[in-house]
Amino acid sequence: MPAVPNQLWEITSLSLRVSGTAVVLSSAVGIPCGVWLAFARPKYRRSLSVLVHTGMALPPVVVGLLLYLTLSRSGPLGNLNWLYEPAAMITAQFILSVPFVIGVTAAAVAAVPGELVWQLRSLGATPWQSRLTVLREARAGVALAVATAFGRSISEVGAVMIVGGNIEHHTRVLTTSIVLETRQGHFALALWLSAVLLTLAVLVNVAIVRAQGRLPA
Repeated sequence: MPAVPNQLWEITSLSLRVSGTAVVLSSAVGIPCGVWLAFARPKYRRSLSVLVHTGMALPPVVVGLLLYLTLSRSGPLGNLNWLYEPAAMITAQFILSVPFVIGVTAAAVAAVPGELVWQLRSLGATPWQSRLTVLREARAGVALAVATAFGRSISEVGAVMIVGGNIEHHTRVLTTSIVLETRQGHFALALWLSAVLLTLAVLVNVAIVRAQGRLPA
Protein backbone atom coordinates (compact mmCIF):
# COMPACT_ATOMS: atom_id res chain seq x y z
CA MET A 1 0.00 0.00 0.00
CA PRO A 2 1.46 3.42 -0.94
CA ALA A 3 2.47 5.78 1.81
CA VAL A 4 -0.46 8.02 2.61
CA PRO A 5 1.25 11.25 3.75
CA ASN A 6 3.22 11.61 0.51
CA GLN A 7 0.20 12.48 -1.63
CA LEU A 8 -2.60 13.06 0.86
CA TRP A 9 -2.09 16.82 1.16
CA GLU A 10 -1.64 17.18 -2.58
CA ILE A 11 -4.85 15.29 -3.35
CA THR A 12 -6.81 17.09 -0.63
CA SER A 13 -5.54 20.50 -1.73
CA LEU A 14 -6.53 19.89 -5.34
CA SER A 15 -9.96 18.62 -4.27
CA LEU A 16 -10.57 21.80 -2.28
CA ARG A 17 -9.31 24.07 -5.06
CA VAL A 18 -11.42 22.41 -7.73
CA SER A 19 -14.60 22.09 -5.68
CA GLY A 20 -14.16 25.48 -4.00
CA THR A 21 -13.79 27.23 -7.35
CA ALA A 22 -16.80 25.40 -8.75
CA VAL A 23 -18.91 26.39 -5.72
CA VAL A 24 -17.86 30.05 -5.92
CA LEU A 25 -18.70 30.18 -9.62
CA SER A 26 -22.00 28.31 -9.25
CA SER A 27 -22.99 30.56 -6.34
CA ALA A 28 -22.08 33.72 -8.26
CA VAL A 29 -24.26 32.58 -11.15
CA GLY A 30 -26.91 30.55 -9.36
CA ILE A 31 -27.94 32.88 -6.52
CA PRO A 32 -28.85 35.85 -8.78
CA CYS A 33 -30.56 33.47 -11.21
CA GLY A 34 -32.49 31.87 -8.36
CA VAL A 35 -33.68 35.26 -7.09
CA TRP A 36 -34.71 36.25 -10.61
CA LEU A 37 -36.55 32.94 -11.08
CA ALA A 38 -38.47 33.42 -7.82
CA PHE A 39 -39.71 36.83 -9.01
CA ALA A 40 -40.34 35.81 -12.62
CA ARG A 41 -43.82 35.72 -14.08
CA PRO A 42 -45.65 32.46 -13.36
CA LYS A 43 -45.74 31.29 -16.99
CA TYR A 44 -41.99 31.74 -17.32
CA ARG A 45 -41.28 30.41 -13.84
CA ARG A 46 -43.00 27.10 -14.49
CA SER A 47 -41.10 26.44 -17.72
CA LEU A 48 -37.75 27.50 -16.29
CA SER A 49 -38.32 25.48 -13.13
CA VAL A 50 -38.68 22.37 -15.27
CA LEU A 51 -35.29 23.12 -16.85
CA VAL A 52 -33.70 23.68 -13.45
CA HIS A 53 -35.12 20.46 -12.03
CA THR A 54 -33.93 18.62 -15.14
CA GLY A 55 -30.47 20.05 -14.51
CA MET A 56 -30.55 18.68 -10.96
CA ALA A 57 -31.10 15.19 -12.38
CA LEU A 58 -28.35 15.33 -15.00
CA PRO A 59 -26.35 12.07 -14.99
CA PRO A 60 -22.73 13.00 -14.22
CA VAL A 61 -21.29 10.54 -16.73
CA VAL A 62 -23.41 12.09 -19.50
CA VAL A 63 -22.19 15.56 -18.53
CA GLY A 64 -18.64 14.24 -18.51
CA LEU A 65 -19.02 12.66 -21.94
CA LEU A 66 -20.55 15.77 -23.53
CA LEU A 67 -17.92 17.98 -21.93
CA TYR A 68 -15.19 15.60 -23.11
CA LEU A 69 -16.45 15.83 -26.69
CA THR A 70 -16.68 19.62 -26.40
CA LEU A 71 -13.16 20.02 -25.04
CA SER A 72 -11.45 17.38 -27.18
CA ARG A 73 -9.17 18.51 -29.99
CA SER A 74 -11.91 17.98 -32.56
CA GLY A 75 -14.53 19.67 -30.38
CA PRO A 76 -15.72 23.28 -30.58
CA LEU A 77 -13.67 24.32 -27.52
CA GLY A 78 -10.65 22.15 -28.17
CA ASN A 79 -8.39 25.18 -28.57
CA LEU A 80 -8.75 25.88 -24.84
CA ASN A 81 -6.65 22.78 -24.06
CA TRP A 82 -8.68 22.18 -20.90
CA LEU A 83 -9.08 18.43 -21.29
CA TYR A 84 -7.29 16.49 -18.54
CA GLU A 85 -6.74 19.76 -16.70
CA PRO A 86 -8.26 21.04 -13.43
CA ALA A 87 -10.18 23.63 -15.49
CA ALA A 88 -12.21 20.85 -17.12
CA MET A 89 -12.97 19.33 -13.72
CA ILE A 90 -14.11 22.71 -12.40
CA THR A 91 -16.35 23.14 -15.45
CA ALA A 92 -17.93 19.72 -14.93
CA GLN A 93 -18.61 20.40 -11.26
CA PHE A 94 -20.01 23.84 -12.09
CA ILE A 95 -22.46 22.39 -14.62
CA LEU A 96 -23.63 19.80 -12.12
CA SER A 97 -23.92 22.11 -9.11
CA VAL A 98 -25.36 25.35 -10.52
CA PRO A 99 -28.90 23.92 -11.04
CA PHE A 100 -29.01 23.07 -7.32
CA VAL A 101 -28.00 26.61 -6.35
CA ILE A 102 -30.65 28.09 -8.65
CA GLY A 103 -33.39 25.72 -7.54
CA VAL A 104 -32.78 25.88 -3.79
CA THR A 105 -32.31 29.67 -3.85
CA ALA A 106 -35.50 30.16 -5.86
CA ALA A 107 -37.46 27.96 -3.45
CA ALA A 108 -36.05 29.82 -0.43
CA VAL A 109 -36.86 33.25 -1.87
CA ALA A 110 -40.33 32.15 -2.97
CA ALA A 111 -41.03 30.96 0.59
CA VAL A 112 -40.61 34.49 1.97
CA PRO A 113 -44.11 35.99 2.52
CA GLY A 114 -45.16 38.08 -0.47
CA GLU A 115 -46.53 40.78 1.81
CA LEU A 116 -42.97 41.76 2.66
CA VAL A 117 -42.33 42.98 -0.88
CA TRP A 118 -45.49 45.10 -0.87
CA GLN A 119 -44.56 46.60 2.49
CA LEU A 120 -41.10 47.47 1.25
CA ARG A 121 -42.43 49.03 -1.93
CA SER A 122 -44.99 51.05 0.02
CA LEU A 123 -42.11 52.42 2.11
CA GLY A 124 -40.36 53.62 -1.03
CA ALA A 125 -37.88 50.79 -1.58
CA THR A 126 -36.73 50.20 -5.14
CA PRO A 127 -37.22 46.78 -6.77
CA TRP A 128 -33.50 46.14 -6.29
CA GLN A 129 -33.65 47.03 -2.60
CA SER A 130 -36.73 44.87 -2.15
CA ARG A 131 -35.06 41.85 -3.68
CA LEU A 132 -31.95 42.30 -1.55
CA THR A 133 -34.09 42.42 1.57
CA VAL A 134 -36.01 39.32 0.54
CA LEU A 135 -32.72 37.57 -0.21
CA ARG A 136 -31.47 38.42 3.27
CA GLU A 137 -34.66 36.99 4.77
CA ALA A 138 -34.05 33.81 2.76
CA ARG A 139 -30.41 33.57 3.86
CA ALA A 140 -30.89 30.15 5.52
CA GLY A 141 -32.08 28.71 2.22
CA VAL A 142 -29.25 30.41 0.35
CA ALA A 143 -26.74 28.89 2.78
CA LEU A 144 -28.35 25.51 2.13
CA ALA A 145 -27.96 26.11 -1.62
CA VAL A 146 -24.23 26.77 -1.22
CA ALA A 147 -23.81 23.74 1.04
CA THR A 148 -25.67 21.57 -1.47
CA ALA A 149 -23.45 22.82 -4.28
CA PHE A 150 -20.33 21.98 -2.29
CA GLY A 151 -21.59 18.50 -1.46
CA ARG A 152 -22.50 17.91 -5.11
CA SER A 153 -19.11 19.12 -6.27
CA ILE A 154 -16.71 17.45 -3.87
CA SER A 155 -18.49 14.08 -4.11
CA GLU A 156 -18.45 13.98 -7.91
CA VAL A 157 -16.64 11.04 -9.52
CA GLY A 158 -17.88 10.15 -13.01
CA ALA A 159 -17.66 13.45 -14.84
CA VAL A 160 -14.44 14.42 -13.08
CA MET A 161 -12.76 11.16 -14.02
CA ILE A 162 -13.82 11.45 -17.67
CA VAL A 163 -12.58 14.99 -18.25
CA GLY A 164 -9.75 14.95 -15.68
CA GLY A 165 -8.30 11.53 -16.36
CA ASN A 166 -7.29 10.91 -12.73
CA ILE A 167 -3.66 11.78 -13.54
CA GLU A 168 -1.25 11.42 -10.64
CA HIS A 169 0.12 14.74 -9.31
CA HIS A 170 -2.13 16.65 -11.71
CA THR A 171 -5.86 15.82 -11.69
CA ARG A 172 -6.21 13.18 -8.99
CA VAL A 173 -8.73 14.23 -6.33
CA LEU A 174 -10.18 12.46 -3.31
CA THR A 175 -13.10 10.79 -5.06
CA THR A 176 -11.08 9.47 -7.99
CA SER A 177 -8.32 8.35 -5.61
CA ILE A 178 -10.87 6.35 -3.62
CA VAL A 179 -12.04 4.60 -6.79
CA LEU A 180 -8.45 3.85 -7.84
CA GLU A 181 -7.36 2.50 -4.46
CA THR A 182 -10.50 0.36 -4.16
CA ARG A 183 -9.87 -1.17 -7.58
CA GLN A 184 -6.30 -1.95 -6.55
CA GLY A 185 -7.46 -3.60 -3.34
CA HIS A 186 -6.01 -0.93 -1.04
CA PHE A 187 -9.13 -0.80 1.11
CA ALA A 188 -7.45 0.70 4.17
CA LEU A 189 -6.15 3.64 2.13
CA ALA A 190 -9.53 4.00 0.42
CA LEU A 191 -11.20 4.19 3.82
CA TRP A 192 -8.65 6.76 4.99
CA LEU A 193 -9.32 8.93 1.94
CA SER A 194 -13.05 8.49 2.50
CA ALA A 195 -12.66 9.70 6.07
CA VAL A 196 -10.82 12.80 4.83
CA LEU A 197 -13.57 13.45 2.27
CA LEU A 198 -16.31 13.13 4.87
CA THR A 199 -14.41 15.34 7.31
CA LEU A 200 -14.02 18.07 4.69
CA ALA A 201 -17.72 17.90 3.84
CA VAL A 202 -18.70 18.21 7.50
CA LEU A 203 -16.26 21.06 8.23
CA VAL A 204 -17.30 23.12 5.22
CA ASN A 205 -21.00 22.66 5.95
CA VAL A 206 -20.49 23.60 9.60
CA ALA A 207 -18.59 26.72 8.49
CA ILE A 208 -21.42 27.68 6.11
CA VAL A 209 -24.07 27.21 8.81
CA ARG A 210 -22.06 29.20 11.36
CA ALA A 211 -21.46 32.00 8.86
CA GLN A 212 -25.17 32.07 8.03
CA GLY A 213 -26.01 32.29 11.73
CA ARG A 214 -23.77 35.32 12.18
CA LEU A 215 -25.49 37.29 9.42
CA PRO A 216 -27.59 40.20 10.69
CA ALA A 217 -31.30 39.55 10.90
